[in-house]
Amino acid sequence: MGKRLRAQRIGDGSPTYRAKSWRRLGEIKLPPPERAGEAVVVDILHDPGRNAPVARIRYGDGQERLVLAPEGLKVGDRVMAGVSAEIKPGNVLTLAEIPEGTPICNIESKPGDGGKFVRAAGSYAILIGHDVGRVSVQLPSGEIKEMDPRCRATIGAVAGGGRLEKPLVKAGKRHHIMLAKGKPYPHTRAVAMNIVDHPFGGGRGKNAGRPKTVARGAPPGQKVGLIAARRTGKR
Repeated sequence: MGKRLRAQRIGDGSPTYRAKSWRRLGEIKLPPPERAGEAVVVDILHDPGRNAPVARIRYGDGQERLVLAPEGLKVGDRVMAGVSAEIKPGNVLTLAEIPEGTPICNIESKPGDGGKFVRAAGSYAILIGHDVGRVSVQLPSGEIKEMDPRCRATIGAVAGGGRLEKPLVKAGKRHHIMLAKGKPYPHTRAVAMNIVDHPFGGGRGKNAGRPKTVARGAPPGQKVGLIAARRTGKR
């Protein structure tokens, strides 16, 4: 009897495949809309489960928050959220108030949700146009997305952009990086497994030996490969 597929085990959310939330510094969100005003950066921190640095900011009343650090932000800098904020890295404004051509990050999907898009190290989006009731934003993938002008974003690119240029050197370092994200390493290829362990296993060579497309409603033991693919082949 073969073991259950890795996809099935990940879907169950067992401790092996769950991101280590207790190792994270906390929730990283934009300040709530009612929390407008100026704050000072008191520290730049490393978050084990995140590839971008995190900034701790402190308001005048002593309250502190964790925010995603944009490139160029340093301890002692002052950041601002609200209508009167200027266009400089770290400040938070609504998309309606940001000029066209400005690089932005940590963009909200819906007004007040704290930021959902463009949060990876070194990434940024470009605001390319304003229209009635919507704003056009070009995401790092090149996709142009229309968003609510009331959504907020941070000015600048996310810090930590050159992280992929430094080699990991040894497998153990990658293992610990992946472990913090709940992605165990090394990752065995499906075609390298035995037939009892995966639908793509068994046979000679590096071919799956069967179609890689599978229906959306396939049972968990078959649901691997290109799930509900709209198209196949080269473009």
